[in-house]
Formats: sequence, structure tokens, C-alpha cells
Amino acid sequence: QVQLVESGGGSVQAGGSLTLSCSLSGSSYSRMYMAWFRQSPGQEREGVAGIPYDGGYKPIADSVRGRFTISRDNKNTIFLLMNNLKPEDTAIYYCAAGRYVADWTRIGEYDYWGQGTQVTVNS
Repeated sequence: QVQLVESGGGSVQAGGSLTLSCSLSGSSYSRMYMAWFRQSPGQEREGVAGIPYDGGYKPIADSVRGRFTISRDNKNTIFLLMNNLKPEDTAIYYCAAGRYVADWTRIGEYDYWGQGTQVTVNS
């Protein structure tokens, strides 16, 4: 059974930093594309950043460019380093994985989702 487990969420003051982690288990497919999404109350889930299995081109949302960095230490674990956090970054952050992802921002492209981890940024 494929599982994605996120960790690292929490509460932080504006201007602070957090690092989220996501580990994929139970899959024999070695080329999984992985990404981070987030969802605020009353808002649609939006893509934050994506990363292919080989750590190549890493697209990132305009709203977090220059502050957030996505990385991958092996094929099954990814990270989201979040610096200079703002109150508008407050959301539940989800990890996603897909075998064939053409448009990384499309929710329907992903086969697996984590349960999410809460990030709260206080002003």
C-alpha cells in the first residue's frame, strides 16, 4: 500500500522558517514525480512546488518563489524549506506523488496524497 507521510508543520512568527518533509513508501515505481500543495480555509488547493524523480527542473509558484525551496534527497523523500514566512502562507500543506505528471499544478495528475500538515504563520 502506497503511503505519503508529511512532517514538520507547526506555528511560527512571520519572518520565520520551517522545513516540511514527505516520505513515500510502498511503491516499486522508481520515477515518481512529487510535489507540495497547500490549501487555506475556503480556498482551492494550489500547487506550491514540484520535483521530478531525478531532481531536475523544479517548478515553483510565483507566490513563494525566492522564499521556498523544494529538494529531494533520494527518490522517495522530498523537503520544502520555507523561509521568510508570511501570514498568507498559513495553510494545510499536502505532499503528492504521481507516476505520469504532465502539468504539475493539476490535482488530478497525482495518484497519491498525504494527510497534510498544518502550517500557521502568526503576524
